[in-house]
Amino acid sequence: MSTVLLVDDDLENRWALQLALESRGHHVVLAENGRDALQKAAADFPALVVTDLQMPEMDGEELCHRLRSRAGLSDIPVVLLSAMQEPREGGRYWTAFLQKPVSVELLLDTVESFIAARLTYTRMSRASEHHTAARWQAIDSRCWP
Repeated sequence: MSTVLLVDDDLENRWALQLALESRGHHVVLAENGRDALQKAAADFPALVVTDLQMPEMDGEELCHRLRSRAGLSDIPVVLLSAMQEPREGGRYWTAFLQKPVSVELLLDTVESFIAARLTYTRMSRASEHHTAARWQAIDSRCWP
C-alpha cells in the first residue's frame, strides 16, 4: 500500500479521486492547496503526488517547483491535473500532465505505473548497495604483515 498525496481545492474532486485511489489499495492524504500539501508531504513522504493546477494560496505549478527544490521530496513523482492546457514553462517540474476531464482508469493507471517504477528503482538501488558492500568486506588488521 502506497501513500498518495491528493491536492485539490474542490471537495467533490478530492472525494471522488480519494475513493478511486483507495479502491486500488492506496492510502490517501488530502490537501486543499499547495501550502497545505507541502506540509503534509514533509510529514508523510508520499510515494506520489496528484495535484490540481489552479488552487488558492499556492497553485499546483508552484507546489511542483517547491517539491523539486526540497531535499527528500525532489524525487517524488507528480501528476498535474488541469482543465487548461499544460503550462509551457514548468514541464520539467512534474512527471505527468493529464487534462481534465480525465478518465478515472487513465489516472489510476498513471498513478500505479509511477509508483511501480519508483518501487522498482528503490529495490534495485538497495540491491546494488548490498552487492557493493559485499564486495568491499572489512579487512582484519591481524592478517596484515
